[in-house]
Amino acid sequence: MKSLIRIVLPLCLVAAAGAGAALATTSATNAKATVKTVKNTRLGVVLVDSSGRALYRYTPDKRGRRTCAGACLAAWPPLVVKASVKPVAGAGAQASLLGTIPAAHGMRQVTYAGYPLYHYKDDRHAGEFEGQGEGGAWYLVGARGALVKTPIAASGGAGSTTTTTDDNGGTTTTGNGGGGGGGYYDG
Repeated sequence: MKSLIRIVLPLCLVAAAGAGAALATTSATNAKATVKTVKNTRLGVVLVDSSGRALYRYTPDKRGRRTCAGACLAAWPPLVVKASVKPVAGAGAQASLLGTIPAAHGMRQVTYAGYPLYHYKDDRHAGEFEGQGEGGAWYLVGARGALVKTPIAASGGAGSTTTTTDDNGGTTTTGNGGGGGGGYYDG
């Protein structure tokens, strides 16, 4: 009996883990990928996903081709959809600039102006832009698809606010009350 438990128990645990992973993958990929913009007083107008999380481009990537792989993808998870799902342009984003390229496991990575889009692992909430300028290779993306790198005029210490427009036209404004400074513009 003990030998049967030693064999069956690990198999049950593996099966349960596999089922949980399959359910997590299914729930994450059933949703449509909406790309929209938010306006930030320090950064200008930038692309975000449907939950307001920042979207980035990796400068070594080429139009239609991702170069981020392995450990890079652990820090910079790609914005992906099921192969049968098309990304949606939300408020401020241009539908004509949205597309996809092949990704792992039959998924498609969302592109904007032909370049793959990513999240940053340390941006856990809407309005966080911790990956901006990371390693001199990761930058936010503007509404026209350009990298957001060029500073805009200093805001003079009033802090920063982010105004998010949802897909139904409603807006939400959040602020950090911090001390101003230079930002970035989609130039």
